[in-house]
Amino acid sequence: MTGDDLEVAVGDGELWRRAMDGEPEVFGELFDRHAKAVYNFVFRRIGSWSDAEDLTSLVFLHAWRRRADVVLVHDSALPWLFRTADFVVRNERRRQRFRWLNLARQTPATDEPDHADQVAAQVDDEREASRLRALLRKLPRHEQEIVELCFWSGLDAQSAAVALDVPLGTVKSRLSRARKRLRDLSVDVPEDEALERLP
Repeated sequence: MTGDDLEVAVGDGELWRRAMDGEPEVFGELFDRHAKAVYNFVFRRIGSWSDAEDLTSLVFLHAWRRRADVVLVHDSALPWLFRTADFVVRNERRRQRFRWLNLARQTPATDEPDHADQVAAQVDDEREASRLRALLRKLPRHEQEIVELCFWSGLDAQSAAVALDVPLGTVKSRLSRARKRLRDLSVDVPEDEALERLP
């Protein structure tokens, strides 16, 4: 077995243990392994590529600081990282609301220049994410979380249960209700097509 094969065979649990035992460089391997999934999860929650980059970095900084608290599912830290990402996104939303309220009190409203024309592909992605978020906002919050984790991020029910810190049965029942509601909300599309359109 080559050195590369050995690295592929090392699970998150082993990497996490080594990071805690004084090999912080292996945390970079965990970052490389999961950063894209965390980034996509955060982007779908906030709809901004640049903010998603910043918040993904915060997720892994928080994960490093709380590395002794990790919960692995199927030897994967990803569900726990999604839970951490949810925490970071909620905090950021609270900070942004506070900043906007302060700004609104201090300065008159002005039009900001639109920089979206610089990256057409990002505009399309953000528009589609906005449309999907608008559809998701029609679901109860606990069902929105299930859609984000199971449909968008590809977690199985057990991993979603860890990410949400709820029992497995709760995840399954919420998933079933979310599927039905999405089908009901998308009356102009065939039954399964609405779910297939979710990234």
